[in-house]
Amino acid sequence: MKKDKALVIFSGGQDSTTCLYWALENFSNVSTLTFDYGQRHRAELESAYKIAKHACVHNQVLSLGGFNQMGNNSLTGNEKVSAEINPETNLPNSFVPGRNLIFLTYAAAYAYNQGIFHLVGGMCQTDYSGYPDCRRTTLDALMTAISLGLQAHIELHTPLMDLTKAESVKLAVKLGALDALSLSHTCYNGVNPPCGNCPACKLRAKGFEEAGIKDPIFRSN
Repeated sequence: MKKDKALVIFSGGQDSTTCLYWALENFSNVSTLTFDYGQRHRAELESAYKIAKHACVHNQVLSLGGFNQMGNNSLTGNEKVSAEINPETNLPNSFVPGRNLIFLTYAAAYAYNQGIFHLVGGMCQTDYSGYPDCRRTTLDALMTAISLGLQAHIELHTPLMDLTKAESVKLAVKLGALDALSLSHTCYNGVNPPCGNCPACKLRAKGFEEAGIKDPIFRSN
């Protein structure tokens, strides 16, 4: 039996699209929440709209200011997207400090007001860029704080947490999400066709190659 309502934190990218279809399999009522935070790859906002429409779910866009004022990263600042690791932080320059923590806090507050107590997110600690706010320990601690702060149990589901990118591609196939993935956007440089050179493009390509499946994003390119 499917559970009640769920809110998917939805970027319009590969992982969140797979999670959307996972949620549709596991919950009776699914909606999505997309954040407009001044990201370089704003093309993902249009992808989120198209995929939500394709999946027949409601998509709410929430604007979050301030990230671009903090800068010092390649997604909301002026730095060029690079795969190089900062020796001081041991993180790539695509790391936006606090992004997932802020997203989840806003998503929980939004969900609470909608009577939704299940969140679904595409965080992964297996094949990922080393972001500390994608790790299970971080997310578990945050969700404990959120539940205490709202005085309500908000549960976060992360179906991709322990999957490699190839395994997540195979899950997408199993869930019937390939057509939706053709509408998704992953490229950090925000271009279409994707640049193929940024860390996000390379990780996506690696996953599809290892899964032995052609990336549907190239069907129309």
